[in-house]
Amino acid sequence: MKKIQYLFGMLAIVAFPNRAEAQSQAKDSTLSRTVTVEQKYNPDIMDASKVNVLPEVVPPTVSKKSVEYDATLTPAENIPAGLMQAYTETEEQQKAQRGYARLGYGNYGNLDARANYLFILPNSDKLNLNLHANGMNGKLHLPQSEEKWNARYYRTHFGMDYIHAFRKVDLDIAGNFGVSNFNFRPHSTDSKQKFLSGDVHFGVKSTSDELPLQFHAETNLMFYERQHDTKYKNTQEAMVRTKAGASGTISEEQSVGVDLAMDNVFYKNNRFDDYTSVELNPYYLYENDEWKVRLGAHVDFAFGFGKKIQAAPDITAQYTFSDSYTLYARATGGRRSNDFRTLETFSPYGQTDTQLDATYEQLNATLGFKASPMTGLWFNLYGGYQDLKNNLTHNIGYYMYSDGTQMDFTDSSFYLWLYQGNMYNFYAGAELSYSYKDIVSFSLSGTYRNWETPDKDGLSQKWMLAYMPSFEAKANVDIRPIPSVLVNFGYQHATREKATSTREAPVSNLYLGGSYEVFKDISIYARANNLLNKEYQYYPMYSTEGINFVGGVSFRF
Repeated sequence: MKKIQYLFGMLAIVAFPNRAEAQSQAKDSTLSRTVTVEQKYNPDIMDASKVNVLPEVVPPTVSKKSVEYDATLTPAENIPAGLMQAYTETEEQQKAQRGYARLGYGNYGNLDARANYLFILPNSDKLNLNLHANGMNGKLHLPQSEEKWNARYYRTHFGMDYIHAFRKVDLDIAGNFGVSNFNFRPHSTDSKQKFLSGDVHFGVKSTSDELPLQFHAETNLMFYERQHDTKYKNTQEAMVRTKAGASGTISEEQSVGVDLAMDNVFYKNNRFDDYTSVELNPYYLYENDEWKVRLGAHVDFAFGFGKKIQAAPDITAQYTFSDSYTLYARATGGRRSNDFRTLETFSPYGQTDTQLDATYEQLNATLGFKASPMTGLWFNLYGGYQDLKNNLTHNIGYYMYSDGTQMDFTDSSFYLWLYQGNMYNFYAGAELSYSYKDIVSFSLSGTYRNWETPDKDGLSQKWMLAYMPSFEAKANVDIRPIPSVLVNFGYQHATREKATSTREAPVSNLYLGGSYEVFKDISIYARANNLLNKEYQYYPMYSTEGINFVGGVSFRF
């Protein structure tokens, strides 16, 4: 009789899965239990250096055999009841630590500090706080010179994110503050620069399939100040960035939607023109087990400054066969605002005394094939064409002043000016990755680009391409011989486009790192970069570190 009761009990669990609610949780019993899985915060050790190049080609992902990791602040609330097994003794689910901190230091004054903590509050509220600071302070050899430069660059950021989950809608409130302090190379009129940034975010997002429409909306109040530009001191930019979207289903396989993005930008003392930009993205989506088709368009409007109307396609088609083999084609584009945040990311040392228009990707067309012939192995082959209008570049062809006169490197007012120009490229690339359990994983990728730019007023503009990548390659290997040890090594390479009689030195970064868990939740880590001690530049006329390393201790709590 008891066996029959247990049998009916198991059938009931399979037919009616548990839903673990924070407000009312059922008591654990012999046949059922509640398990809370919380997100584990374990960020990677990031390299302080980077190459400012075009965004990587990201082909559409395969719908089958894909693995998605939870990167939100909301922990999983339940697992499928069919996977639960009856037990007869007390068990306790180990909770992941909500806090993480690390502190490291290295040669060239390299600093690596990070802290994060996730608070789980009543009523399904979650509050996440994070702080990080990184930078360097050391002597570097200047390119094309025997002179040494006492370089300094520190970035500090503080942020918070609060989420409240209503029954059918999530409310998200966030705030961020950042500061960048650094100095220019010698012989600049101003020896230092300081960027201040801050923003406040309010957003809502539907979470229930019961609603007739799925929607999201947010507004962001953003502030940015450049304190020591060569011509305009204390230049301030204020922005209201609004995003919204709604979608609805026509049938099980079809849906339609529209996304809206609007920037209202204001500058202090009317040094630049205030402007408003609006982007509309209507689309139609068809999706089943084999096909995924998106038909849409980006239509962009500008008021006050910039080109008034621009349009680009938003079209994707992919076909999956044999479970994990996919052919795909894509044609897309759109507007990239060149606000102060974008300029810092592109080149913190860059200067401009004229207002820069948005970069417009007129077309990015890709054709490719992606497959997973065996568990853990993926490869991707692709090729395409990209057309960019008003793309950002460095004015390094003649090193001119803003008035157009040529400068001498020994002049006391040297600055690196930003410039814009039209350019296009044909590209082809391949990616390969493999992982075996949690023991070893590696990835390889390479992309070749053939850049061109049209003449302007009968003069060649080829010099604009001097720092554009003609070939990029990356290799990375992670090995975990035992659970407490992780070894990581790899190589990054970027060959520059040959824009003049000589080619700029390629980026060549061989790196090695690792971590070891000394005690439970306490680890030591280290990473060394540029092990070949190569001389190259991420930004024109600004040298990078030679062999450099950083090491420290990380904690979970």
